[in-house]
Amino acid sequence: MVGAGRVGPALAASLQLAGHRPVAVSGVSDASVRRAAALLPDVPVVSPADVLARSELVLLTVPDDALPGLVEGLAETGAVRPGQLIVHTSGRYGVGVLEPALRAGGLPLALHPAMTFTGTPVDVQRLAGCSFGVTAPEELRLAAEALVIEMGGEPEWIEESARPLYHAALALGANHLVTLVAEAMELLRQAGVGAPDRMLGPLLGAALDNALRSGDAALTGPVARGDAGTVAAHVAELRKHAPGTVAGYLAMARATADRALAHGMLKPELAEELLGVLAAETGPAQGPTTGTDGDSR
Repeated sequence: MVGAGRVGPALAASLQLAGHRPVAVSGVSDASVRRAAALLPDVPVVSPADVLARSELVLLTVPDDALPGLVEGLAETGAVRPGQLIVHTSGRYGVGVLEPALRAGGLPLALHPAMTFTGTPVDVQRLAGCSFGVTAPEELRLAAEALVIEMGGEPEWIEESARPLYHAALALGANHLVTLVAEAMELLRQAGVGAPDRMLGPLLGAALDNALRSGDAALTGPVARGDAGTVAAHVAELRKHAPGTVAGYLAMARATADRALAHGMLKPELAEELLGVLAAETGPAQGPTTGTDGDSR
């Protein structure tokens, strides 16, 4: 494994449970070394080139922006051997980024776990039933799917050209959710709520479940109802107590209004007033949106 961030050690530990034998790991920071020691005890920490020299299956678990340079460097130095499985876990890239390794005889696989990681042993348990975005040459598809299943995951085939869109969808849903929840908890604390996590837990759990089951039909709240006065009051309070949240609130309110209007949940006469409020709060440079694919969001 090259890169002992939050993802790599959990995947390597899962493969170990399935009968594979971890032989080497590469990590630079103290935190990486500690993670590797916690999840892969007794596995030596060596250089990336030494990892490839000792391995038949190599996991490249580095940040997206670092991946192309790493692959190019490993190939140029002759570290990649013919027949060696070279697996990366980036959501953004397919197997094209592994072209230098392929030219050196490596067998390229892209296996991206659709999961958020903590860098602790609990991550291994969370891989059970986790979907993986899988991209590989047709002749390696079965090998890729087998590795995912061995880690307890569910393979989902993603075309090479669709990888950036696939990854954007996951980031939109998961990464932005963390920001929204953190901001909501801060606002509740300012409102005097002593345990915002306990208040939000059941509400957000129900909202997520409803959204996954019903999609846009699960929309509720003042924007979906067209309560323009309530939305204006929200924005006024946010400007007073947490001005940094206003832009995000307005952007999500416009997106919610567009979706509610497109699906017939928001009455056009109420939508006009609501979108007028949102446009006024945003400023004259950004007028109201009336479609689901407008650029002004």
